[in-house]
Amino acid sequence: MATAAETIQASGPAASVQDQTLLVFARLMEGGQEDEETCRDLDLLTKMLDDDAAARAADPAHHRSICRVIDSDCVDTILCYLDMRQPDLVRGHAVLTTSAYMRAAADDASDKLRAFFLDRIQRRTYDDYIVAFCVAAAAFPIVPDLTTEMFLNEGFLSSLGPLIRREWKSRKVETACLEMLNAACMDGRCREAIQKYCVDWLEEIVEQYTMDMGKRLSEDPNLQGEEGSVSMRQHSEQVQYLAAVILAKLRAVPKPSGPNAPRVESAVTSLFDLAGLFIKMIVRNEDHGKQHAIEGLAYASLQPQIKKVIVSNDLLLKKLLETLSSAPPRSPTTYGALSIFQNLTRYRPPFTEDEKKMSQLQAYANAEGKLPAMDPLDDDEHVEKRCAAVFAAGITPVLVAHGKHDSAAALGIIANILLSLTSIKSIRGQLAQQGAVPLLLIAWNSLKEEQGDARRSAAQALSRILISINPALVFGGTRANPIDAAIAPLISILPTDPASDRRDLLPTFEALMALTNLASMEGDTGIAHQIIRHAWSHIEEQLLASNRLVAKAAVELVCNLTQSPDGIALYADGSAHAAQRLHILLALADAEDEGTRSAAGGALAALTAYEQVVRAVVHRKRGVAVLLGLCVDDSDDLRHRGAASILNMVLAKGVIGSDARDKIREEGGVDILKTCLKKSRRPEVVQAAVQALKPLVEKQLTEVTEVD
Repeated sequence: MATAAETIQASGPAASVQDQTLLVFARLMEGGQEDEETCRDLDLLTKMLDDDAAARAADPAHHRSICRVIDSDCVDTILCYLDMRQPDLVRGHAVLTTSAYMRAAADDASDKLRAFFLDRIQRRTYDDYIVAFCVAAAAFPIVPDLTTEMFLNEGFLSSLGPLIRREWKSRKVETACLEMLNAACMDGRCREAIQKYCVDWLEEIVEQYTMDMGKRLSEDPNLQGEEGSVSMRQHSEQVQYLAAVILAKLRAVPKPSGPNAPRVESAVTSLFDLAGLFIKMIVRNEDHGKQHAIEGLAYASLQPQIKKVIVSNDLLLKKLLETLSSAPPRSPTTYGALSIFQNLTRYRPPFTEDEKKMSQLQAYANAEGKLPAMDPLDDDEHVEKRCAAVFAAGITPVLVAHGKHDSAAALGIIANILLSLTSIKSIRGQLAQQGAVPLLLIAWNSLKEEQGDARRSAAQALSRILISINPALVFGGTRANPIDAAIAPLISILPTDPASDRRDLLPTFEALMALTNLASMEGDTGIAHQIIRHAWSHIEEQLLASNRLVAKAAVELVCNLTQSPDGIALYADGSAHAAQRLHILLALADAEDEGTRSAAGGALAALTAYEQVVRAVVHRKRGVAVLLGLCVDDSDDLRHRGAASILNMVLAKGVIGSDARDKIREEGGVDILKTCLKKSRRPEVVQAAVQALKPLVEKQLTEVTEVD
């Protein structure tokens, strides 16, 4: 049992942290500080809350949480710093503090946030509405389920009627409300509610914006960047931009189909019209609305027709890249611009026959009776042209610059963009020259396991580049990007994606080819050692793959690995496993596919230089016959591999060599090698066949002489 002194000692630090928490809140409540001081206090509170959550997770039974001293007034203080009238710097730090509090206080934080929101809404004053809307907008990404519940609370959206009917004459209220609606669009149920209660209001705002723009340009075409007079418009430009973005989100997300789907009313402003507004704002360099234009175009660019418009506008592509280049890391503008380029370059996933049949059944179930037609503007040919245009515009250096400092979410989008670009074989070398390989290595190492799709995209894009270039050009002579750093990403995509319901073998095939290219680097046996150590079980599995191309790629990799001591040991250590591996290799050397036979023959040509392999081939049923079969293949390359393997066997020393020569003669090897000579013109094939014949013929001549 703990003593009183021990109890005081244990409770003292916790109590002091609680006192420190109250002291920070006292400074934040008092106000009057400089913005930097306020941010420091918010950051300190964020750290204490994060530490508190970690400590409670480690020892939930004995930890005295600082959340016990955070009452409703303290929560009000934090949330009021989310007010749009606060400086952006302070609001950004307050978002982090709010997020930390929601994690640390859990259910109690949810109750206090819900109470704060409902209380402010019920007061029905300008200030309270502004704060409530701003808090909801900030809370949507932090606690989406809770915020959605508050947003869909019965009577809330309908209570916005006075705002929609313009009975509230406050632009700040309008702006705060639209920021909330914009954030709420992340949830499908919220989008449906906005469509029901607010779409006419949004249409009216955007229509007013279009009229204002036309009036400004008609009065003076040179004033394209001017805002115009306030009196000329009913709504502020900030409100107009936000309304356009929200409408774009409502239009971009597909509506449910089928007999039970809600009736879709015709839209006054189409998504195509909205995209045109966003494009004009970006091209005209309207800095005050650029973030909203980028966000809106990110949603609009989901549509193939709009993708065509964007990629056909060289000036727009240039402006988008300039915007992305100058946007700070981890910012909404960065994320939005990257999303546009991801939409432009995304390939449509291929449909298997089973998936096509399932889609058709779903169509019949929806009473449509036919398979929905795919937009031809999104077929592979059009996507490849868009990828080429984006690459030609100069996107790679911009991605490389962002990849060094940006968030995991941004790196995931960058990996997807690069994967699409690497589908064009002709630009892979240029991508490597512009820094794509180290960028992909950074992305793969930075992305977490839960970001599996993006991580696989980074590894697959890396594999495509390493297939098409000499790895020495990227990795040779430098430790900044050691070649073994590329091995782990490639190995990670050898197995098919366990999280996917599709069995996509393309990443496996491309990873095998890239590893084959790495293993071919002269004088670097450490690569083969790393590949064998970490990936051999996967490689062996793919040797038996039902897919012909995958099996061929696997045996080509084995062929290169058997040029190294580690690869040779796998087949020449005399073990039962080595014998089984050799059996598989001999079977592949007798496969129908010429490329598979060639790769297996190349491996056997190297391995038969070792006594244990020769012994195993001799004692394996049809082992010698398979090698002799290569000697009379229609391909010069295969005949060379077969003749080299037979030459190695007949030159073996001692009993093994004698048994090999006897077995070869028994299998008709002399006549087969003579046929090989007749079919061949290449000097190296002829030389190998002649040298292999000599020991076989000399033995026959000796036997004939002894009989005579």
